[in-house]
Amino acid sequence: MTVKEETQALEKKILSPYAALAENSRGRETPEEECSLRTVYQRDRDRIIHCKSFRRLKHKTQVFLSPEGDHYRTRLTHTLEVSQIARTIARALRLNEDLTEAISLGHDLGHTPFGHAGEHALDEIFPGGFRHYEQSVRVVEKLEKGGKGLNLTFEVRNGIACHTIGKEACTAEGRIVRLADRIAYINHDIDDAERAGVLYERDIPKNITDVLGSSKSKRIDTLVHSVVENSGRGKLAMAPEINGVFEELAGFMDEHVYHNPQAKSEETKVPGLIEALFEYLVKPEHMPPDMRMIAEKDGNERAACDFIAGMTDHYAVQLFEKIYVPKAWKL
Repeated sequence: MTVKEETQALEKKILSPYAALAENSRGRETPEEECSLRTVYQRDRDRIIHCKSFRRLKHKTQVFLSPEGDHYRTRLTHTLEVSQIARTIARALRLNEDLTEAISLGHDLGHTPFGHAGEHALDEIFPGGFRHYEQSVRVVEKLEKGGKGLNLTFEVRNGIACHTIGKEACTAEGRIVRLADRIAYINHDIDDAERAGVLYERDIPKNITDVLGSSKSKRIDTLVHSVVENSGRGKLAMAPEINGVFEELAGFMDEHVYHNPQAKSEETKVPGLIEALFEYLVKPEHMPPDMRMIAEKDGNERAACDFIAGMTDHYAVQLFEKIYVPKAWKL
């Protein structure tokens, strides 16, 4: 037996009947030779980690735009926190940890610069609208590796596509990532908001902290334990009381952070910047060569949207300045 075959045999022995076994994967759009060491989900995880879109996440905003400080979350650190929470749940429920990790690491590859402000701006401009989860799938299917894509398995692509709203993933592992994403961002956004002076732990209503805990780690621990203790047969759930209070916390964050004028003051500049870049880049002569290839197949607007969505915050600002801000005359 190869190492991969031994791993697959071990999966059959120790994982839940509701786990997505690697050997039962619906496979890739383009068949390819199997690896003798890694299962298909392990290969998907590795492909995501090594792709360019994953590296760019370290310079993309999570909540606070261009924060001055080294400890604010970025889209990359958020992704890693989601992966950690999701893997903990998957392991406790004896589901496929490799599949869970691959979906977690790839779920935000298509996110725009400037967080959800950038997503909303592109949604207003691009015909047909823009949704980051759909863009994440487009990244792994069509944009990475010079247009070849990463050729990921169906289960990973499905989990990425279904990680936020709408239809649920077809695997329990994908549904874990959807829940872990929410647990992660709500709790780490509290931490970042406190660092920014937007709110403090003591501002969270006592009825919430009494149930979930009065620190980030305690809240995550409470929520994860509740998921593990109340899930089974491939279904995920929290205790009703825990879930209800968690929804209260989400509403509290929506009011005090996600729509807080102090926290979001810089976001008013984002739509104008994104629109100006789009108007410039939609012209083929202004596109880089790889985007022109996309324009020939999918149209200029699609290519401009893809290019902007892939930018980091820093690159988007630098490109805007290069295009629109006059340079000083050198004597």
